[in-house]
Amino acid sequence: MRVLTLWADDRSSNLGVRALARGSAALAEQAFPGVEVVHLAWGQGPAPVGVGDWRRVVKDRVSRPSKLQEWLGGFDLAIDTRAGDSFADIYGMKRLRTQSLLADLTTQAGVPVVLGPQTIGPFGAREARTLARWSMRRAAAVMARDSVSAAYADGLGRPVDVLSTDVVFALPQPAAGAAPERDVLLNVSGLLWAPNNHVDHEQYRAHVLTVARGLLADGRRVGLLAHVLDSHVADNDVPAVHEVAALLDSPEVEVVVPTDLDDVRAVVGAARLVIGSRMHACLNALSTGTAALPLAYSRKFDPLLRDLGWRHNVDLRTAEDPAGAVLRLVSADLDDEVRATQARAAELLAPAVAALQRVA
Repeated sequence: MRVLTLWADDRSSNLGVRALARGSAALAEQAFPGVEVVHLAWGQGPAPVGVGDWRRVVKDRVSRPSKLQEWLGGFDLAIDTRAGDSFADIYGMKRLRTQSLLADLTTQAGVPVVLGPQTIGPFGAREARTLARWSMRRAAAVMARDSVSAAYADGLGRPVDVLSTDVVFALPQPAAGAAPERDVLLNVSGLLWAPNNHVDHEQYRAHVLTVARGLLADGRRVGLLAHVLDSHVADNDVPAVHEVAALLDSPEVEVVVPTDLDDVRAVVGAARLVIGSRMHACLNALSTGTAALPLAYSRKFDPLLRDLGWRHNVDLRTAEDPAGAVLRLVSADLDDEVRATQARAAELLAPAVAALQRVA
């Protein structure tokens, strides 16, 4: 059995994208023990043709024979992840066109394509809605990772086959003692620290510093956590956490830069609390048994967490006082709720495993 994951990169500097790749592979392994999983994302990777631009995919498609289509035909199943939240037009039409074209080419190669658990929408442009309907109707199965996405798909005329949750919950638990114990980890997003299309970056900076200073004033030790590693990518977290550390200038502050996905899961799993601006910093924490307080910046956070029964979400776009809301929660005993969240995630992933088995 050979399974291809689309748009999930297990070597990405973004550890959330790595979690998506590894989680999708873990889901496939649950469905098909001993399966071979290959990841294909923006670079050429294992494919004979680079898939980062829809024009290159079209050029190969009209050639005879199509090297890419022939290669795609060597798989038994494809799990189209759309990078978790890219099945939308919020990142531009080029991305949506490219990802939709590759999914269709895979289907034409005779390989069933499953839209794995992910956020669906929003689609503002008419072309985007047309592509979304086409992709969902062509898919062998469609899975949403939250109920709002499921309702959105229903509104587009293609109800989802499975309401599941994020595949990070399919990952194994880190080994005990794999990382030192820490008090509070505060994940600072390089995406939000700089000017961006999601929130006012100056306000975000103020909220982060207010939370950190409030924690320090309360006698807590703070680890500033990068969840996107240092690279040429503009939104990496490493410069941001170093800048925050310099502004705080406190011996009670530590900069924490994990080396890979296993490391970050061990790190958050050994913390008492994670406060995260990256959704997967929070999901990695919850899936390893650590309470997480999200500083959310998009629609993808709250519905997913609410479906899991986790209601401690602070939305940077709507909360009157995001920093104050977080600081009021940091001393709460949330251990029982974390365990209930993990159990609920396992329940939601089971139908996704069964759907993969049915399709194959």
